[in-house]
Amino acid sequence: MNNEHQSKRRGITVEDLLRLRSVRDPHYAPDGTRVVFVEKSIDEEKQYRSHLWLWTADGSVRQWTFGPRRDMKPRFSPNGETIAFLSDRSGRTQLWLLPANGGEARQLTFFKNGVRDYVWSPDGTFLIVLTTLGDEETIEDREESKKEETKPADLKPRVVERLYYKSDASGFLDGKRDVLVRIDAASGKTEALTGREEEIGSFAISPNGRTLAFVANRNDDPDKTFTRDIVLLDLESKAETNLTNGCGTFASLAWSPDGTKLAAIGHDLAYLGATLHRLYVFEPERGTKRVLTADWDVHLGDAMVGDTHADAKGPGPIWASDGSGLYVTASERGRVNLYFVPHDGPIVPMIEGDFHLYGLAIHPSEQQAIAAMSEPTVIGDLYMISLEDGTKTRLTRANEALENEVVFADAEPFTYRSTDGWEIQGWIMKPPGLGKGEKAPLVVEIHGGPHAMYGFTFFHEFQLLVSRGYAVLFTNPRGSHGYGQAFVNAVRGDYGGMDYEDIMAGVDAAISKFDFIDETRLGVTGGSYGGFMTNWIVGHTDRFKAAVTQRSISNWLSFSGVSDIGYFFTKWEVGCDIWEDAERLWHHSPLKYVKHMRTPLLVLHSERDYRCPIEQAEQLFIALKQLGRETKLVRFPDANHDDLSRTGNPVLRLERLRHIVEWFDRYLKGSLH
Repeated sequence: MNNEHQSKRRGITVEDLLRLRSVRDPHYAPDGTRVVFVEKSIDEEKQYRSHLWLWTADGSVRQWTFGPRRDMKPRFSPNGETIAFLSDRSGRTQLWLLPANGGEARQLTFFKNGVRDYVWSPDGTFLIVLTTLGDEETIEDREESKKEETKPADLKPRVVERLYYKSDASGFLDGKRDVLVRIDAASGKTEALTGREEEIGSFAISPNGRTLAFVANRNDDPDKTFTRDIVLLDLESKAETNLTNGCGTFASLAWSPDGTKLAAIGHDLAYLGATLHRLYVFEPERGTKRVLTADWDVHLGDAMVGDTHADAKGPGPIWASDGSGLYVTASERGRVNLYFVPHDGPIVPMIEGDFHLYGLAIHPSEQQAIAAMSEPTVIGDLYMISLEDGTKTRLTRANEALENEVVFADAEPFTYRSTDGWEIQGWIMKPPGLGKGEKAPLVVEIHGGPHAMYGFTFFHEFQLLVSRGYAVLFTNPRGSHGYGQAFVNAVRGDYGGMDYEDIMAGVDAAISKFDFIDETRLGVTGGSYGGFMTNWIVGHTDRFKAAVTQRSISNWLSFSGVSDIGYFFTKWEVGCDIWEDAERLWHHSPLKYVKHMRTPLLVLHSERDYRCPIEQAEQLFIALKQLGRETKLVRFPDANHDDLSRTGNPVLRLERLRHIVEWFDRYLKGSLH
C-alpha cells in the first residue's frame, strides 16, 4: 500500500463497530466441492444477524439465507444433499433442514427451550440434539410463540437449596437440566436418550451409528466436584458405560474413522483452572488411554481474547482419514495455529504464523483446509490453505469496504524481562500519522481470565484508541496462556504480586524502547481479571493519570459468596476460603488499598453480571466517593459479564466505548471530543 493511499484513509470510530462482519464456522460438503459458512453482522436496527453463505470450487461466494434472524452452525448431511443448521427464525433457536441444491428450509425441532447443539448420524437418517428441560417439562412441550408477562398474583419466591444455582451465561438455573434427544430426519419423531443431566458438554456418534459418547458431570455432588466424564451410550440397548470415572474433565469428542478410538481435549485438574488442555485418545474396547501431547508444553484450543470473534467456536480435534493422528489448534505466544499430532512421532505444524485461526474445515482429501483467520490489521476472512506447501488464497472479503476506508495500526511484538528475570511478551500499537518527534499518551490494556492471552488478532477497541491518538500497550503477564504450564500457573496465590510487576515492567520497557510514548500521560484499563488488576494498579502507584475498570473484582471477601463461580474460584486462584484465612483474601483485595487510589477512575459494570456481580463495582465506587476521589460509575442494564464488551447489546457496547474514550480524552488530553 502506498503512503498516499494510506494517508487518505481515516481512523476507525466507535460507530464502525456496527460495520464489523465476522466470517466463521466453515464446513466442507462430503465431496469437498462446496463449503458452507456463517457471516455474523449487526443490522441497521442495531441487532445481531447471522446468515449462511456458500463457497463453491469454481470460486464463487454467495449468500444463502437472509432476513432478520440468526442462522448458525451449518452442517452438510453425510450424503451432501441436506444442510442442517440452528436458527432463531421461529423465536427460539431450533434445528432446521435446508436442501443443499436450494429450496425452503424445514423446521425439524419445536422444543420449548430450543436446541443448543446437534450432530448428524453417520447414515444421515437421524440427528442427536441437545435441549434443556425444567422440572415439569418434557420433550413433548412445544415452543411458545410469545412469552406471557408474569402477573403480580402469580409471583412466587425463588427457593434455593443448591450451592450452584445461578450462571452468568444462563441466569438462575431453576432446576433446568440438559437432555440429549434422538430425532428422525424425515418424520421428526423424537426419543429422549438421557435423563436430566446437570450439564452435558460435547457429544459424538460412532461411525457405525451404534454408540453415542457424551460429556457429563456424573458426580454425587456436582456442585463441589469438577470432573467431567465421558459416558458411552449404546443406542440400541441404552446401556451406559462411564469411560473416565472421574479422572479429569473432558470436551471436544471425536471418533476415529474406524470407530475404535475416541479423542478428547481435557486435563486432570492438576493445576485446577490453570491446567493446560491436552489431547487424549481412548480405546474403549481395550480399556486404554493415551495423552498424545503429554510432553508438549502448549495449551490446546483457542485462548485468544478479542472483541470481534469472541463467540466464534473453533474446531475440536479432527481425525486424519487414515486414523494416523489428529489435527488440533493450539495457543502459543499470542498465536492460534494448526498442528498435526500423530499417534507416534513428532508434532507437525500445519498452518503456522502470526495470526488467530478461529475456524477450520479440513478437505476430505486432507490436501487443503479452509481456515477463518484474523490478524491485528485484518478483521477476519476465510482462506484456502494447502496443507502440503502452505500456499494461502483468500476466499472472502467480508470487510473490504471498511478496510479500504480505514487505516489500521499494526501491533509490534516485543519481549522484555520482568523484575525477577522472567521473559514476558508484549505488543505496542503506534498511532498512524504520528509525526517524527511527536509523542502520544499510552493506554495499557489488561486481559481477563487471567488464564487467557492477547495476541495477533483484530481488536476494534485497540484500533479505536489508536485512531484517537493513543499508543496502546498490551502484554501477557504470568497467568496467561501461551507460555507453558509453569507460566500460566504462576499467578495462582499471587494476584497483585509478580503479575503486577510483569505489567509495570512492560510499561517501563515500552517507554524505554519506543520514543513516541509520553510517559507523563499514562492510562490503564481492563475487564474481569483485567479490571481487578486495574484496581490493584491504581491502589499501588500514582503513575497513571486515568484508569477505566470494567466488570472487576474489588473485594475477594464478598466475591467468594456472590459470584456464580466464587465459591470455588476464590480458593483455586487466591488459595483459601473465607473461613480459612479472611485476612489473606483481604490482602489480595484492591478495596483494601482504596485510600491510596488517587487516579481518576471510571467504573463500568453490567447489572446482570453474575460472574463479578455489580456489588464489586458499587463497593469500590462508594468508597472512592466517600474519600472525595474523581470517579464515575456507569451501570449497563440487561447485560451479563461477557456481554459488556464482546457479544452483548450493540447499543450498550457503543456506549461503553464512548465512555472509555471520553474518560481518557478528559484526563490524558485535557479535552472532550
